[in-house]
Amino acid sequence: MLSPIESHRDPFDPATRGYHAVYRENEVNHCPGCGRTHWYLGRVLAECAFCGTALPLQDTHCSGQSATVIRRSKNFQPALYAA
Repeated sequence: MLSPIESHRDPFDPATRGYHAVYRENEVNHCPGCGRTHWYLGRVLAECAFCGTALPLQDTHCSGQSATVIRRSKNFQPALYAA
């Protein structure tokens, strides 16, 4: 059962959460930890080369994060499944 406080909670609104630090491609990105601008870039995070602060990449929300796996049996016949 929800407490009285939880039952009156407003829905989450990302616009009201305030400043959200992300690594933006093709811009000068200053580290929020040390202020330097050298980064190691990965698939979903950028890590400061000096202090290790990690920021999410701005564009990672646009693409999927998992690999596409297609399983086929030995008796797979593509002609049967063609649309």
